[in-house]
Amino acid sequence: MKATGAAPRVALALAGGGPLGAIWEIGALCALEESLAGVDLTRLDHYIGVSAGGFIAAGLANGIAPRAMCASFIENRGDAGDVFDPAWLTVPAWGEYLHRAARLPWLVATSAWRATVRREPLLHALEPLAALLPAGLFSSDEIHQRLSGVFSRPGRSNDFRTLATRLTLVATDVDQGRAVAFGGAGWDHVPISRAVQATCALPGLFPPVEIEGRQFVDGALTKTLHASVALQGGVDLVLCLNPLVPFDLPGTAAGGLASLLGQAIRTMIHSRLALGMRHYAQAYPHTDIVLLEPQAHDAVMQQAHPFGYAQRRALAEHAYQRTRAWLRAQAPQLAVTFARHGIALRTDVLHEGGRHLVDVPQPRRLAPALDRLGGVLDELHSALQRA
Repeated sequence: MKATGAAPRVALALAGGGPLGAIWEIGALCALEESLAGVDLTRLDHYIGVSAGGFIAAGLANGIAPRAMCASFIENRGDAGDVFDPAWLTVPAWGEYLHRAARLPWLVATSAWRATVRREPLLHALEPLAALLPAGLFSSDEIHQRLSGVFSRPGRSNDFRTLATRLTLVATDVDQGRAVAFGGAGWDHVPISRAVQATCALPGLFPPVEIEGRQFVDGALTKTLHASVALQGGVDLVLCLNPLVPFDLPGTAAGGLASLLGQAIRTMIHSRLALGMRHYAQAYPHTDIVLLEPQAHDAVMQQAHPFGYAQRRALAEHAYQRTRAWLRAQAPQLAVTFARHGIALRTDVLHEGGRHLVDVPQPRRLAPALDRLGGVLDELHSALQRA
């Protein structure tokens, strides 16, 4: 608990979720930015980022506001050095392919020997060839290179130690199977851009990132949020954003294997998050924790491709509007919670009609009405829960 008269210590914890998760978090943060008075989202005490959330946390810690991120990541406009190009994520991992190909003669010879000399069953004899499969399809080196340039511009830093605030980016040490907090003791000398590359290295999509002889992948493999890093450091309020939730909607199984696997992954990740949130509430009773995430009945998020980027404007606008609706619905409780930390909920902004994040061409006249209806249903659902 903070000392009497001391400024409130506020932290922000961002979970992952691929490009879709980053888009949702940017939309939600833009809604928070304009709806909260008394707090600056680029000047918080601690930022914790995991996977795609690490990309956004590093930007915020460097003073890049949510609206500026929306301009560069969603609308592809602004300063040339800050504009995000999705092509960064689709560069083939040529080095990985060549490394595997170099082992081809030896592995083929090994399989032939096992099949002919040892007369092993064919499937057993072919097992060594599995080592030819690349550890990732795309290279993430471009992420490090591009972000290094972004964070090296005047007023920013690619060094954890010279930031004006605290930043923690969590990745998973593959060999030890444990989380490593870049920005923490012993790991704060690693460039921020390299740490972002490591925490975003989703296995299968990107190869592990080597740092000081150790291999790192996506931080979400160990925990969903890693908000405990901030809680252990001592804060008064933690804002948590998690874009991955299991959806309570019909037709999930009818969507085929991809839909079924997506729901399974979201369910596992969210159940782990739920356990973590209960633990946080018990272990840190004097810290307020506010969790924002999509609603379980959000059909737009359910149908969105987790690695899609083409619909980024519509999805960011959707996240922005649904977050505004959620804030309106939860206003009575949130106003009390935020007031304890000198933060006011700007209800006038939340109830102001006609606000938009980006210009999205509407394919049909019913779209705006359906979006408003979704917001009303969110408010009704929250009211029923309170009742």
